[in-house]
Amino acid sequence: MSPFRASPSFTKSWDHFGFDVDDGVATVTFDRPDKLNALTFDVYADLRDLVDEIEHRDDVNVLLITGTGRGFCSGGDVDEIIGPLLEMDSKGLLEFTRMTGAVVEGLRRVPMPVIAAVNGVAAGAGAVIALAADLRVLAESASFHFLFTKVGLAGADMGSAYLLPRVVGFGRAAELLLLGDKIGAEESVAIGLASKVVPDDELESESRRLARRLADGPTLAYGATKTLLSREQDMDLSSAIELEAFTQALLMTTEDHAEFYKAFTGKRPPEWKGR
Repeated sequence: MSPFRASPSFTKSWDHFGFDVDDGVATVTFDRPDKLNALTFDVYADLRDLVDEIEHRDDVNVLLITGTGRGFCSGGDVDEIIGPLLEMDSKGLLEFTRMTGAVVEGLRRVPMPVIAAVNGVAAGAGAVIALAADLRVLAESASFHFLFTKVGLAGADMGSAYLLPRVVGFGRAAELLLLGDKIGAEESVAIGLASKVVPDDELESESRRLARRLADGPTLAYGATKTLLSREQDMDLSSAIELEAFTQALLMTTEDHAEFYKAFTGKRPPEWKGR
């Protein structure tokens, strides 16, 4: 991560969700279980600011997002967000929608794997936050609801119309965004929306096992892979191949690539440094 921070220091604690860093794995935990972890203006703002910061931290290699209780995140709080939005003018509404979009843009931009451990309902904005992750591990009780049209808004929100077709295909994305119907955990895996489904009581251990595997691996290579996957979506083949050529040539100069060769010839596991 970039060491160039100048005057600003990292935020030591976040007031509107749980946050901790343990040996390279940062965990965001939505912690309003009585509201199925519904989002407030403050949760959105903190999450936007966190993803802006986290790419500069050299103690974080993986970001894990999960929720407490029966829900991952049920979207915007009807009382605390939707009600006040009806009283805002156009400028205020645009500032809000740009803030929510910045959360997703930041999750896609950070040069580290993002894992969503979906422990229950992921609805509305909660579904899009999970969609913005690189890997989604679902509890058996988990479900997705892209329900924006059911509240009279466009099914395309926070980048969902960009991301979802790239994950599940155009036809299925159109169905999910237009109808807003519930999609369960097993069907999510079947259409490629989720990486894996595990029993509810195994979600935490499985998602942390995956996070640990990534945090202990060649993190510079993972970051480059994520960046190229995102950038190449909008490139022609020739441009994509040229970008990959430059990236691979650069990674061939890294300590991790040299370490692979030393480990291979020495018949031992590599000791990755992310450099």
